[in-house]
Amino acid sequence: MTRVGPLTRRPLKDDEDCILTVTMDETEIRQRIESLVEEHRDLDYAIVQLVSNPGSDQLKLRRLKQRKLRLKDQIAWWESQLIPDLGA
Repeated sequence: MTRVGPLTRRPLKDDEDCILTVTMDETEIRQRIESLVEEHRDLDYAIVQLVSNPGSDQLKLRRLKQRKLRLKDQIAWWESQLIPDLGA
């Protein structure tokens, strides 16, 4: 099976990666984390409000909780990017 690049649709060479790499400095990573944490906190507040309302939309509540979990995973991943690579 031939791997295909995301933008070029041409076959990739063995030493090419199919993921576009974006470099960010530590400040940009910390800003991204801060933004995700704020969104996570806002979702937490929205979830508490929905739970306190007995007639709330359960599907919406479920989607908000799933989004909150995805944000938590993203925060953890970005935080891991701040850890220096000791193998290098």
